[in-house]
Formats: sequence, structure tokens, C-alpha cells
Amino acid sequence: MKFNLKDFENSPQLYARIAGILYLVIIVMGFCAETFVRNKLFVSGDATATANNIIHAEFLWKIGITADLIMQICDLPVMIILYYLLKPISKKLALLNLSFNLIQTAVLVANKLNLLAALFFLGDAAYLKSFTPDQLHTLSYLSIKLHDFGFGVGLIFFGFVCLFEGYLIFKSGYFPKTIGVLMAIAGICYLFNSFALILIPQLSSIAILMPCLLAELSLSLWLVFKGVNLPVWKQHFQLK
Repeated sequence: MKFNLKDFENSPQLYARIAGILYLVIIVMGFCAETFVRNKLFVSGDATATANNIIHAEFLWKIGITADLIMQICDLPVMIILYYLLKPISKKLALLNLSFNLIQTAVLVANKLNLLAALFFLGDAAYLKSFTPDQLHTLSYLSIKLHDFGFGVGLIFFGFVCLFEGYLIFKSGYFPKTIGVLMAIAGICYLFNSFALILIPQLSSIAILMPCLLAELSLSLWLVFKGVNLPVWKQHFQLK
């Protein structure tokens, strides 16, 4: 499908629905990778148990990494479509939002190398023979922990993305203001949790991110089933 800016301007519903479907794929891939792979194989505080789990479920570990990469691939068209959807409200803020989103995605893609490193340390290559099994287990465990912090760093940028999008959605008039408020709350939660992970780890919790799931799921479902309010959308284009 060839992207045509004029077609987008006249009827953005198709692109909105594409973004919504891809956003749902992102949510599902991220949830499955975290819940059914890493949470299943990673044993907090026990490097040897974690290593044994990964060794006996190597393919599952790779599936988790692949799911994460699919999530990041889908993120690219989503952020571009959202840029065009939100540009009529403020081109500068929409561009800033796109920039933060690109940084977030770049950080998270690079961060997948830590999960691959965790697997490499548990291989049988000759160059690993200079390490003891316990040392290799520890190195693998540290790689996974580093991934957790890298993920937190990426979500700092995404926290700002949610704040920008929340404001633009709230001001748009062609999206519900409620979704704008939910996205802004999600941004605050992402920022609080990520900075807490770095500064005061004991305050970081998955529970803090529950509003984020509600906000992003609401936005994705709205894009799929409702899209934009076309009369208001066209009015914004005429006024810009």
C-alpha cells in the first residue's frame, strides 16, 4: 500500500485502523514476551536456576526475543501514523513526540543484545571454557538484569511520548479527551517507575504500570473501531 499524504488528509480512517491493529500487536507481543517467557524462566536472585531454565528452554528464550523485535518493528509505522494524526494540533509537538518515540525504539532494540548475550554465555563455545559454570551463570544473569535497566531507560523516553500524545489527543477534538487523560497518566507512571528503578529500586513495581496498559489498550481499540471524528479532523486541516 502506497502512502499518500493527500489520501491521509482526506480520509485518515484506514491509517488509524492500521495503527490500532499494529498497536494491539505491540501490546500482545510485549505481554507474551514478558509474561510467558522471561517471567517463566528468570528466577530472581538465583543465577544458576535461571541459567538452567534458559538452557532447557533455549528456543522459548529466542521466541521471547523475536516477539520483542516484532514489537519494535510494528512501533515504527505506528509512530509515523500517529505523527500525521496529531500533526494538525501542533506540528512541532508532534515532531518532538516522534523524536522521543524513535529514541525509545532505538534503545529497546539495542537492549535486546543483552538478552542474546545471556544466551551466549550459556553456550558451549570453546572461548567460554576459561570461565567456570558459576561465572557463566552469573554473567548471563547480569545480562538479563542489565536488560531490565535498559528497558527502564527506554521507557523514560516513552513516558514523555505518552505525555505529549496525551496532551495532543486531549486538545484534538477528534479523539476522546478521556483517552488523552489516560495517556498522560500512563506517561507519569512510566516516568515514575523508570526513575524509581534507577534511583530507588524498591519503589519500582509492575503494579505502577497497570494504568499504562489501560491507556494504551484504550487508544489502540479506539483507533481500530472508531478512528477519528472526520468532521472535526477536516476542520483542523482547513484551519491549519
